[in-house]
Amino acid sequence: MTAPPDRTRPPRPEGRLAEDLDRLPEAPRHTELIDGALVVRKSPQRSWHGRLVTGLTVALMDQAPATMEVEREMTIRLDARNRPEPDLLVTTLPYDPDRTCYAPADVLLVVEVVSPESAHRDRTVKFRKYAEAGIPHYWRVEEEAGSPVVHVYELDGPARAYAPAGIFRRTVQRSVPFEIGIDLDRLAAGRR
Repeated sequence: MTAPPDRTRPPRPEGRLAEDLDRLPEAPRHTELIDGALVVRKSPQRSWHGRLVTGLTVALMDQAPATMEVEREMTIRLDARNRPEPDLLVTTLPYDPDRTCYAPADVLLVVEVVSPESAHRDRTVKFRKYAEAGIPHYWRVEEEAGSPVVHVYELDGPARAYAPAGIFRRTVQRSVPFEIGIDLDRLAAGRR
């Protein structure tokens, strides 16, 4: 009798491939692929994180032009071995209820709300990988004394690296990738 396959182990020595995520129905929600390895959220999400992601999603949806969509917790297929899941993204593709991931060329902005578990990945690994993939804008939201602080980066295209474009406390005002104005104090309080 043959034992069932162990789906938790990589199917090949170099690790899993991006398309493997669509074939792992038993994988926990919010499973990412980083350098061929499955990354699963290990600790419960903090209320602060959930509130910020929801508030930012709604604020960006309210302000995005009709040619853009805001998606929450959808993966981006950066290459064959990397398919991270940002907290939210802004894309130029129309809504498709069957989509499971995006290509970097279709993503204008990625937002990561840092939690203790994801801090290293959000500040270094994903930061570098999103830039190398050519995603034009990256926001990293940190908690500072209970309040959100948004670190904004823009892609230096030829270098394929992010350059700092500002640190925002209390409010975020940006003209790219579209006109954005967000009251961070209200967002943290759970109001729009």
